[in-house]
Amino acid sequence: MASSSVMRRVSLRNLRAHKLRLFLTVFSIVLGTSFVAGSIVFTSTVSKAFNDIFDSVAPGVSVQITPENNQSPGVPQTVIDDLDARKSELGIDRIVPNYSGLVTIANSDGKALQTGGAPSVGTAYLPPDVALSPDTSKLEPGGRGPANPGEVALNASAAEKAGLKVGSKTKVVLGQGAVQPREVTVVGLLDLPGSTGGFVNVQFDQATAKTLFSDGQHVAQVDMSADAGVTPAQLQERVDKALPADLYKVRTGDQVRQDEKDNVNQFLSIFTGILLAFAAIGLIVGTFIIYNTFSMIVAQRNRELALLRAVGASQKQVSRSVLFEAFVVGVIGGVVGLGIGIGLAALLKVLTSSASGLPQAPLQISVWAVLAALFVGVVVTMVSAWVPALRASKVPPVEAMRSGMAEGSAPLRTRTIAGAVLGVAGLAAIVIGAMGVGLGPAIAVGCGSAAAIAAVVLAGPALSRPIVGGLGTVIGAPFGKIGRLARTNAVRNPRRTAATAFALTLGLMLVAVIGTLGTSFKGTIDTAVDTGLRAEFIVAGANQLPIPGAVATAVEGVDGVGSSVSFGVVRAKVGDKTVAGYGALGGQPNDVAIMDMKDGASPNLPADGMLVSERTRNTQGWNRGDVVTFTGPTGEQIPVTVSGVYADNEALQPWMVGPTVYDKLVPPSARVSATIFVTPAPGVQADTLRTNLENATDSYLTVQVQDRDEFKSSVSSQIDQMLATLYAMLGLALLIAVLGIVNTLALSVVERTREIGMLRAVGMLRSQVRRSIYLESVLIAIFGAILGVILGSVIGWALVRTLAKWGLGTPVLPWSLIVITLIASAVVGVLAALWPAVRAARTRPLEAIAEA
Repeated sequence: MASSSVMRRVSLRNLRAHKLRLFLTVFSIVLGTSFVAGSIVFTSTVSKAFNDIFDSVAPGVSVQITPENNQSPGVPQTVIDDLDARKSELGIDRIVPNYSGLVTIANSDGKALQTGGAPSVGTAYLPPDVALSPDTSKLEPGGRGPANPGEVALNASAAEKAGLKVGSKTKVVLGQGAVQPREVTVVGLLDLPGSTGGFVNVQFDQATAKTLFSDGQHVAQVDMSADAGVTPAQLQERVDKALPADLYKVRTGDQVRQDEKDNVNQFLSIFTGILLAFAAIGLIVGTFIIYNTFSMIVAQRNRELALLRAVGASQKQVSRSVLFEAFVVGVIGGVVGLGIGIGLAALLKVLTSSASGLPQAPLQISVWAVLAALFVGVVVTMVSAWVPALRASKVPPVEAMRSGMAEGSAPLRTRTIAGAVLGVAGLAAIVIGAMGVGLGPAIAVGCGSAAAIAAVVLAGPALSRPIVGGLGTVIGAPFGKIGRLARTNAVRNPRRTAATAFALTLGLMLVAVIGTLGTSFKGTIDTAVDTGLRAEFIVAGANQLPIPGAVATAVEGVDGVGSSVSFGVVRAKVGDKTVAGYGALGGQPNDVAIMDMKDGASPNLPADGMLVSERTRNTQGWNRGDVVTFTGPTGEQIPVTVSGVYADNEALQPWMVGPTVYDKLVPPSARVSATIFVTPAPGVQADTLRTNLENATDSYLTVQVQDRDEFKSSVSSQIDQMLATLYAMLGLALLIAVLGIVNTLALSVVERTREIGMLRAVGMLRSQVRRSIYLESVLIAIFGAILGVILGSVIGWALVRTLAKWGLGTPVLPWSLIVITLIASAVVGVLAALWPAVRAARTRPLEAIAEA
């Protein structure tokens, strides 16, 4: 017991005596824990914000009625009238029809108010004597509720963002239906509960809302309050029995709020999963850094640990002392990592508040975040230190008489053979997976990728010798003896070089995979437009949002239009499965796109028929002559005959129905277009037609007219935006990798103090010392980059092949990204070596020689 206490005191004194080494060790742990803690804190914060908002959903509502079928036009007015007549019998106090729909409002500059992805909805204003809760009608002083068709009330947060106030005149465009833009005046500002982020709520008077957001015979949802003495559950049971079975959902207000929370939490679980996946990447990278750090520290302390053995310490006591040190620095690193993670969460909160519609709430530092940081910090550090601790316990006392380091002296043959076997198996799985299409082959590629990564871990040291040696010969040649010294230092300990480089390998592998997927997506879009379209212009919503059905009518009447086809969105049920396709409206698809018929002589689409792509025929089994029975929004069965099958064209996927079928499947209030393809009439100049189209659609705010190149560029820019988010997330893993190189080089300089002092004593200049460290770092960084780029490109190529089922075309490697990555890795190597190189150059020869 006493000896254990002595060993703990020795460990603590050792930590205090080597402050730089302690800092570098704690730093490596912080790198591996901060992102985990930050991810948990950030997602908890967003979850709390959404929950606060949905706690205020449906205020005052005891029971809410909505259609069971989401495609339904709504609850019939006859049902509402029947319930109103039976209010006393059922225990209903008030019944309020709820009219709502998507809208876009112009800001003070006449441009569409950007919501950052948050909802922008129009609803009916309910005066306090009609509303179920006074919160929904709370107006700021100086305003009033809308009473006429040209008046609106706007939530205060949206008004501030739009630069609007009471008395401002602006324009509102409905996001669906065939309604023209409306000139309106803001007559009131609403203080809505939960109105945060980019949310926009435009409220019209009841009569106008009914006209805009319903067909006059249906209501999207019906809210009601209960009489005194009647509980929401009792009212729910009574109303449910009074309605036809299986046609409507009858929920209490609490159930409505919980369902909204569940939907958001499902999104948040995916969002959290993505964040934690990147946190796991950072953790893996951090684990290698921690392991590398402890391996070097134990190697540097060989003589010290051997002396402890020589004066009577047992193997267990030595190993426990190393693990105790790991525990101490793990706790410190976990606490510091938690603090930095909270800072990262705060930064993400600020970024999302300015760039997206995510709601805001105070940072939520939960017990789970604290435990996760400490658990990761302590457990990962203890596990990473376990192997070095075992190695340390086996150091014989005679080592105390030697000055050499034992780290990295064990043979590499066994792990290299294991790595080669895993590498061959992984490559085989990747190739086999790439030969197929669908989920199964994608899983095979994933399994092969995991094996390949494990192979790099195991065989990395053996690979480092020839690759780093070859790079050192080429890159170091212009630097003469300094280049040869840097090459020798980089290959002398292959385990350390491989472990240091792997952090960069993993990050750049993921960059290459994502880059390959993004480049292939963009290549698919370019091919679809170049080979699949005849249209000269594409009319679409900004950011690929749907556009009002009225835009198609406006485009058809433009002077100079030869052909225009609007592709309206269709969602319906076939059996128990919901399917989505398009309605081709206003003309024949063959007039604006290339229809290569594979089954069926004519490319013309009958008004009451449908055409399907080859991919849809193969996946759905719909062949020419088959009758597909759709279930309409009212439950009506609508049989439609497949009149032909066309070759896969990404601009026309997955199937199209004629205008008669479209009108039956899509209620007027839900009719929106995805795109409108336009060709000019004979003799009409493209520039003239474009000007006419822009003039006709300018008042719709979110509608944009693009030529083919602009359309491809806009889709590519959206892909780039998504990739930029992923690259930003990966940036942290790469930053960890770079800091890991800094850490390893700094410890390496500490380890080689005596050697550097000898070199300085025999005449090496400080600039030459710095140069040798720079070159060593560059060699390690480029080695990691080469492995990462090769691995990522192979995996990315294989994944793209497996995704052909979902429309992805030929794999396209991001050559420019690959070249930039390799060049950047050399720059990273220099930057990572700045501090260690300066420290090495400041080594004093006599003091260094006197050490050890």
